[in-house]
Amino acid sequence: MTILVLVAALSLKVDPDAGNNKFNATFDAPLGEKINAVSSAVGCDLTYDDKSGNVSGTCSVPLTSIMVDSEPTKTEHFQQWATNKKSDAKSCKIEAKVEGVKVAGPLAAEAQKFAGEAAFTVCGKARDDKGKEKLEGNAMMLPDGRIRVRAHVDKFNRDKYKIGPRYTEGWLSRVQQLAPVVAEEGTIDISIFAKPAETKAATKP
Repeated sequence: MTILVLVAALSLKVDPDAGNNKFNATFDAPLGEKINAVSSAVGCDLTYDDKSGNVSGTCSVPLTSIMVDSEPTKTEHFQQWATNKKSDAKSCKIEAKVEGVKVAGPLAAEAQKFAGEAAFTVCGKARDDKGKEKLEGNAMMLPDGRIRVRAHVDKFNRDKYKIGPRYTEGWLSRVQQLAPVVAEEGTIDISIFAKPAETKAATKP
């Protein structure tokens, strides 16, 4: 019997417990503070179509895994701003869904650029205008078979996701005080290592 394997797409997984997958959000206020929110608990389920070069799937970061400026107080405040104190931080995550992100060439030892859009949600809240974020970066195949992905989002506006004191109970009186200190717009950088999972295949005699 001859076995014919029909590979339609490559399934890729990113282990949130690996410790080497990074999320870094930076908000730099010209007259205030530069704030860095970081996590090493990025998890993804992605699909790469080697014929079209398209990538689709979801990546997420648990809110409680994100540390702000290595300070527990700032981290707690960020959790309150993200949940608006209306949900449990332990059940919250920052999630990005991608569809049709185009990789310029075949995955190989040389990094290939990609670009597209990602639909973000923060604790289930989408952007207030239902828009998506511009995503760009590069991907390359490592000698051990893993795929290294580096992605960048520019001009990420936290206010559009209702992340901040003006949307959070108990913070309203401090909105004017904090306005020049904490930037509304920032950047997000994600660096992940994806491992091939199972491929969709079919066999026939």
